[in-house]
Amino acid sequence: MNIPYGALDSIELLAKQIVEGFLIGLHKSPFHGFSVEFAEHRLYNVGESIKHIDWKVYGRTDKMFVKKYEEETNLRCQVILDISGSMYFPKEEQQANKLQIACLASACIQYLVKKQRDAFGLCTFAEDIEKYFPAKTSANQQSIMANELETLYSSSHVMRSSNLSKVLEQMAEVVHQRSMIIIVSDFIESADEAQRDQLMRAVQHLRFKKHEVVFVDIFDSHLESNLDLENRPYQLIDMETGAKMKLHPAEIREQYQNALRKYKERFVEIARQNKMDIVPVDIRAPFTQSFLPYFWQRVRK
Repeated sequence: MNIPYGALDSIELLAKQIVEGFLIGLHKSPFHGFSVEFAEHRLYNVGESIKHIDWKVYGRTDKMFVKKYEEETNLRCQVILDISGSMYFPKEEQQANKLQIACLASACIQYLVKKQRDAFGLCTFAEDIEKYFPAKTSANQQSIMANELETLYSSSHVMRSSNLSKVLEQMAEVVHQRSMIIIVSDFIESADEAQRDQLMRAVQHLRFKKHEVVFVDIFDSHLESNLDLENRPYQLIDMETGAKMKLHPAEIREQYQNALRKYKERFVEIARQNKMDIVPVDIRAPFTQSFLPYFWQRVRK
């Protein structure tokens, strides 16, 4: 599917097209919610889909009952979206930046949750919480959040740092317990040990509140991960602080890649210790191949 990154009319419509196109491409759609753990029955309401009717119960009672699933009864999905300066990388005309892919991922999550008639919320952050929309099912708020994502998708670079651990601590106090919290970020912050420990404590706080936490790691495999630049000197500018550095890519590529690998490993370790998922999303890869399959894999066999 070709995604019109440069001329977006409606991110809500685009998300719908992507999700529905992905579902049609499957031999058998596995999307029965984020989880298919059976919870209870409820009476069938005229006009709704018949795919979850328990026909065995109908055969015994001559009444239509619908199977309800655990997440179907109480799912609140809160997306926490990083809008710091590094998310505007790269600045290429023919390539969507990390924030645009993050907005598209958030819109797809919103569409999936809305399709299930569950509650969706959005929080944007940099050094602090910028905007917070608690998880609701109301059509008015859904429209407001879609407009917010569309505005961010088309926004220009703003130089600002991020403080994920601080934001997660704040969110742990305001998000309804037992929510599904999806953090969409490039996770680029200070690499010091103290910052890592703060993030670990913040995630543990969320887990203590019985939240399910998912990291959606947005990255650029071409320029960011491989430092795939021409063989000439460069002056690089930090998109969050404005700091400048002159270098030659060939001289520091191996050292840089080793440092980046160790930096990313800390998030893998935090996720492992807290029984969380990490969804890697390469902005250079087809979106439907890098992001949506995660939700397919979540279906319990």
